[in-house]
Amino acid sequence: MKNISDFCKRLRYCGRILELEGWNVWCCSPVYGLDGRDGPDGKVHVLFSRWRGEHRNWVTECEVAHAVADRPEGPYTVTGAVLQGRGGDWWDANTIHNPTIQRLGDRYVLFYIGNNIKGLKWDDRSMSGTQRIGLAVADRPEGPWRRVGDRPILDANPDARAWDGYIVVNPALLQHPNGQFWLYYKAWDRHNDGLRKMGVAIADRLEGPYERHPANPLIDFSSRNGQVEDAYVWREDGRFHIIMRDQGYFNTTYGLYMDSPDGIHWGEPQIAYMDTPFYTDEPRPGLDREGRFERPQLLMKDGRPEYLFCAFRGGKYRTSSAVVLRVV
Repeated sequence: MKNISDFCKRLRYCGRILELEGWNVWCCSPVYGLDGRDGPDGKVHVLFSRWRGEHRNWVTECEVAHAVADRPEGPYTVTGAVLQGRGGDWWDANTIHNPTIQRLGDRYVLFYIGNNIKGLKWDDRSMSGTQRIGLAVADRPEGPWRRVGDRPILDANPDARAWDGYIVVNPALLQHPNGQFWLYYKAWDRHNDGLRKMGVAIADRLEGPYERHPANPLIDFSSRNGQVEDAYVWREDGRFHIIMRDQGYFNTTYGLYMDSPDGIHWGEPQIAYMDTPFYTDEPRPGLDREGRFERPQLLMKDGRPEYLFCAFRGGKYRTSSAVVLRVV
């Protein structure tokens, strides 16, 4: 098959992790831990989204939890929730979702999305329109996590007609070689063509302020009525790399891979990973979203991808869990 990336060719399926009875599991973001004295502790820590009930309840009652294992493939021990909605009139009162964790120096940073759905109904499309991006920091992956500021670290564009004037979600952080912090994000261009696209906002300090790049949206497949979401960005061998979930460029079940010399101008898409039947013959119980991996996140080691973690519908409890693939 044409358009298969080298990244895709290097993937080896390991299996499911974090199959938790009574929970939906999504957005599994891994990182190696530090023991505070001698460097890496050898443990793999995962920050993940979890919620109860129907799959769609992620938008109303999701929280971020922590788990730890000796190996990326598990088994994992869940230690508990580490970030939950604040309630009341806070911008992140209800759902906390899309966690993505990185270690910067001797601390950990967690970008996430939150919302406030006070007074909204399921049939009200504005329920999704309150999603914004926040930031929390901690000395250890298991926390305690401290939110940075009382407002979103990246809010929707104040121009409601802009491509990112409705929501900003799917945060993906890259520390640029020049020291800046580049926060890639997805927006739903609801008031124009209705398609999902990717852009970047840049800050000199982790805590912001983040300024949108004038070339946004950087990744825009509207010319072929395609969309994209769930980016993870890294820099390797002098180039920028991004993996995302395809929403119509090739199909809606593959992942996309692109690279760039500068993080702004991206090359032609290739396939980052295939649909799930390519990797496993696990029976599919007829759930929505099954047959594809979502929310790709990387476990990095020495600046290179070592494992790919994704969300995957189905599993032992017919809900959702994480899945792990090794990058050989």
